[in-house]
Amino acid sequence: MPAINASRHHGLLDLPALRKRAKHLLTALKNHEADDTREQLRALGLPGPDYRLADTQWLVAREAGFASWPKLKAHADAVAFAARHPDFTADDEAAVQHWRCGNDISHSLRTAGFTGAFQMLDDPMVMGPVPALPEEQYWQVRTAYVQQAFNLGSQDIEQRQAAQRSALAGLNSDSKIVLWCEGDAYDQLFLIRVLASLPSLPLRLELIEITQVPGVERFIGIGQLAPDLLAWLWPQRRALGEDALALARQAWAAYTAPDPRAWAALAGRQHVALPSLGRALARQLQELPGANDGLSLTERLLLRVLASRGELPAGRVFAQLMMQDEPLPYLGDLMFHVLLQPLIHAPHPLLLEGPGESWAQRPLRLTALAEQVLAGQAHWLDHNPAQRWVGGVLVDVANRPWVVNEQGEVWRR
Repeated sequence: MPAINASRHHGLLDLPALRKRAKHLLTALKNHEADDTREQLRALGLPGPDYRLADTQWLVAREAGFASWPKLKAHADAVAFAARHPDFTADDEAAVQHWRCGNDISHSLRTAGFTGAFQMLDDPMVMGPVPALPEEQYWQVRTAYVQQAFNLGSQDIEQRQAAQRSALAGLNSDSKIVLWCEGDAYDQLFLIRVLASLPSLPLRLELIEITQVPGVERFIGIGQLAPDLLAWLWPQRRALGEDALALARQAWAAYTAPDPRAWAALAGRQHVALPSLGRALARQLQELPGANDGLSLTERLLLRVLASRGELPAGRVFAQLMMQDEPLPYLGDLMFHVLLQPLIHAPHPLLLEGPGESWAQRPLRLTALAEQVLAGQAHWLDHNPAQRWVGGVLVDVANRPWVVNEQGEVWRR
């Protein structure tokens, strides 16, 4: 049903439509139809043959991702109440700077009634060189990378980055900041970058951080949520203190260092001040070459998609990667396209690309070398792949590159 499928993505439940579906299922059962529904109810411990509306409501709630109909209704009521009673003015929201790693929620914030300033830092620090350099040199490196990787005009990039740099530089002890984040590496790197830039603890520093939303089947990011869900998230923000700033500075220094051992030491650990950081650092660490095959985890996963399903358009590979296989989704479609290029255009490629009007339509298939690498019969680093960066670590086959195993241990090859 559309009401269920849509809500599993954006999180805004259509209660009237769900009630209607429950009644429709009950009528079908009474008319000795809906054999699939009867089997589902039996599997849930309701053998029948007589069913009540409460039974089909329970089934509908389970389909929508909730344990029971009352829990589904309670969540829907909480979202609706938050949207009707935001109390933003009383909470001094108009003076707040809302910081986000992109512009995906700016319109929804306005729609939901937020009136504070919106600030964006959209540097994709999960890709390309992220070196430990003074600010001016750092931004020069990042500008050059983004321009080259995404084929963008230098003037557009410089103007956008100038605004973001100015906003970062303007943060001070009088600032009132709320950061909106998910738990993936893209967002967590944005989080530590902003926090590490703060000269001191500001007047107000709060974090809205979510890794899942009730009723949403595959939570990818805050940008997929309906505007009312942002109002529901607002009361869940929490204050950050000096411990969060110290951890962010430590993590940022580790991520930008040319030696990943300090990064590996932080990865995977539970950090009370920033609870999602350890897992995100651990996932990003797996973008270093794997010790057994030389592939990053993203490369390994996308090659496995093609190994299991055969030739596919690149857009289909990306969709499966994001919606099924990636343990901590962080890629956008253009970022995925950039990551494909070294696998297609290497001296000894892992992918063959067919014709198509757009990159997403072009079919991809594995080369014989890719099949050997996946089977453990070849190592990608032995076939002269292009240089690449992961944070501050340069992966260069000519200089004993750092590799990582599945346990997150790193060493020079």
